[in-house]
Amino acid sequence: MPDFAMPEGNKSQEYHRSTLSSLRADSVRIVRLVKSNEDAIRLLEEYYEAVSVVQRDTPEAIQRIIDTPGCGVWLAFLDEKPVGCVVLRRLDSIPLAGECKRLYVQPGARGFGIADRLLDAQEEFAHGLGLRWIYLDSHDGLKAAIALYRRRGYVDCERYNENPQATVFMRKDIETAKADAKAIADAQRRMTEKNKGDD
Repeated sequence: MPDFAMPEGNKSQEYHRSTLSSLRADSVRIVRLVKSNEDAIRLLEEYYEAVSVVQRDTPEAIQRIIDTPGCGVWLAFLDEKPVGCVVLRRLDSIPLAGECKRLYVQPGARGFGIADRLLDAQEEFAHGLGLRWIYLDSHDGLKAAIALYRRRGYVDCERYNENPQATVFMRKDIETAKADAKAIADAQRRMTEKNKGDD
């Protein structure tokens, strides 16, 4: 007999799905590439097809992004299988800014927090470079992606590029977000220490 109670009905399925998601999330690994490879090209091709991208990067362009200081390509692995990607480009037209591009997670790997982990890695890298802003463009039909960006602190901004397919333009102040996250973590730590002292 288990020493915990299983929820009933639909809640049981939600509990199982939530438990499975957290177990699978432990199997996620994010890697910044130093050389383009077949996995990166395949995932980017899937992304282009999924959202009907017209302006596509060639394999040579991907390698140039990887080689350019201040830029990067990250892959996500779930159970050691490549399932997602994201790209960061420097924005020369805007001081202290980079651009988030090509965020993609395969449909079968969604629900495990992989998009968040990719964006975390990208933002950590950008912050380490001294960037303050990450910009992105999207299309208003990609409602789930836009909701993800808003949840992560992106706000609407003026058009900053000439992408003919983009209808939504956003940016995030990663310097302020990092400071806010640190303040929250410090407050939680202090509260935990206080609660231990009260015991």
